[in-house]
Amino acid sequence: MNRHEKILVWLLRAGGAVMLTALGAVVMPHDWMNVIHRQAGLGELPHVPIVGYLTRSISALYALHGALLMLLARDVVRYLPVIRFLALAGALFGGLMLTLDLAVGMPLPWSVGEGPFIVLLSGVFLWLARRVNAEKRLTEVAKTVSAPGNHK
Repeated sequence: MNRHEKILVWLLRAGGAVMLTALGAVVMPHDWMNVIHRQAGLGELPHVPIVGYLTRSISALYALHGALLMLLARDVVRYLPVIRFLALAGALFGGLMLTLDLAVGMPLPWSVGEGPFIVLLSGVFLWLARRVNAEKRLTEVAKTVSAPGNHK
């Protein structure tokens, strides 16, 4: 495994592990969520069914995404097309999140820390995936050139 592969595996695992922590919010009592909501400067978290549904289902989706990242880290060469797709989609998603955060009036530190971070991390994933792919092609060419019977 080359250096870029190792870094990509590590980042996928780290990102997956962080996102899997969202499972806690799926079962977190509303009162705890309300404390976090107030500490973020967002006031009282409404105690209505749609809020409970959205906070828990979004947390479950984050955890699902984290599990997918862990799966992709198991064989980055094999899953390069999926990793590239997720990186491109993530960059677009990060831009959308920044726009949405600003439009709904989220606190500035939240807005700056969410969307731009997702775009940056997605760019790193995309760059690493391209490096891994280029190194994979070079290795295949080197094997073809050095294979018995290819010397004339």
